[in-house]
Amino acid sequence: MRKVVFTMTRYEINETDKRLIEIGLEVLKQNFDDGIYNHTVGCALLCKNGNIYKGVNCDGIHGSCAEYITMGIAISAGEREFDTIVAVHDKHLNYVIPPCGNCRQMLFEYCPDIKVIVNDENGKLIKISARDLLPFAWEPVVCE
Repeated sequence: MRKVVFTMTRYEINETDKRLIEIGLEVLKQNFDDGIYNHTVGCALLCKNGNIYKGVNCDGIHGSCAEYITMGIAISAGEREFDTIVAVHDKHLNYVIPPCGNCRQMLFEYCPDIKVIVNDENGKLIKISARDLLPFAWEPVVCE
């Protein structure tokens, strides 16, 4: 059996990335609800043109993660080019939550080169591309 080795490009976070974390925490604070609506995760999304969108998760029987909600808000506003995204919770390490598998797949399909702010294995904030977050991702088959 052959061992597969993955390489992952890591990017340093900058002041804009720190501001995205703050924006995600602000929208979560404004809308936090761990009871009826379960708004427990905030998200901030930076587009390539500099616009920033924010959102919270909508939990329930068929809940949606904050990344899905925020991406939907940006797309509804006409955005199609995305730079960086982060999901946050005020009690998580560095306030940053890694995307779940569904969100990783969505990010891969919509914008595989978007940078995602996460904690590395040592608890340091870094950015990596959505492509690197999901090796062997499912890709749509184009039938001609």
